[in-house]
Amino acid sequence: MAEAQEMPRWERKVRIILALLGLVLSAYALHVELSRERDPDYRAMCDLGESVSCSKVFTSRWGRGFGLVQLVVAKDSLLNQPNSVLGIAFYTLQMGLGLSLSKKAALALVLSSWVSVAGSIYLASILAFVLGDFCMVCVSTYIVNFALLYTNLKRRKAIEGLKEKTG
Repeated sequence: MAEAQEMPRWERKVRIILALLGLVLSAYALHVELSRERDPDYRAMCDLGESVSCSKVFTSRWGRGFGLVQLVVAKDSLLNQPNSVLGIAFYTLQMGLGLSLSKKAALALVLSSWVSVAGSIYLASILAFVLGDFCMVCVSTYIVNFALLYTNLKRRKAIEGLKEKTG
């Protein structure tokens, strides 16, 4: 437990806030997508105009499996999940692994964050250059993902420093 005292104090609070924010954004994105699938006339709070529409983005080809899974399996396959479901899994993982002070957990947090940042850059490119849309929910999740990467890199550095002192 002495190790926890040497971890940056802000890290745990920031991780919880970011992961919870990511979970809320992902849950809202899933709600919008499912509502739009049930009712094509559904208008989400984040639909502010023709080129500022999150529901347009969430229900696009790239809103499920990053637009890539359907190239390998059927569009309606169980493997082709909404990106928001992947987000819910990712943010839950971030909170769960964040409870551990092990080097392996720190490495898993950093690696999963790099994957989320790569996915964010890919989806931001699709958003800007293919869909020509601005999605406030999407951009917010990209910011959360970058902030989690920063937090995880700081944590990993601190844990490696702790292990060197005690090792």
